[in-house]
Amino acid sequence: MVQFAPDENEIERRVEALLFAAAGPLSAAEIARRLPEGADVGGAISALRERYQGRGVELECVADRWRFRTAPDLSFMMTEEREEPRRLSKAALETLAIIAYHQPCTRAEIESVRGVSLSKGTLDLLLEMGFVRLKGRRRTPGRPVTYATADKFLEHFSLSSLYDLPGVQEMKAAGLLDLSIPVGFEVPDPSRASDDDDAPLLPGEEDSPEFAQDFVAED
Repeated sequence: MVQFAPDENEIERRVEALLFAAAGPLSAAEIARRLPEGADVGGAISALRERYQGRGVELECVADRWRFRTAPDLSFMMTEEREEPRRLSKAALETLAIIAYHQPCTRAEIESVRGVSLSKGTLDLLLEMGFVRLKGRRRTPGRPVTYATADKFLEHFSLSSLYDLPGVQEMKAAGLLDLSIPVGFEVPDPSRASDDDDAPLLPGEEDSPEFAQDFVAED
């Protein structure tokens, strides 16, 4: 039985199929090993490169290896933008809970409740994510900045208002509070927060240091 050698068009089809299905770029030698002996691999590649020139997919050479790629001017179609949810650390969640129940409160007050020092990055993250906002300055020496929850906090936790935050009985039912609560213990009520202790932030103070310092000139 006489077998006829594939013509140029058939060789081109086979080269196209190999390049399309390959997991990575292929050299001319790697392509030739899968074709009949004497096949004009170079001619087939040149023909394919010309045929795909200017189309959505083009044939390119990378380090003496050939591959199909998306046309450079269409790369914007392959870019996917999506929001990656950011997970709050334990320290950030504790800080957010303290602010929610004790607002408006200062950094020192947050540290007092937690019992450990608070890294600046924790508050910066909560501010950046929009869960916390700067409320004002405490009318005390040093005029420290106070923090309160923002609207995004209510939206994220599906709360219509601060009144919907769980109280003592709900926390006990959920196992978040020990049944033997110390005498005099009271869960703070953020809805009773007063603005009387806070002076409003002046324009430009949002980015100012947390503590205002007064310096007395020496004679």
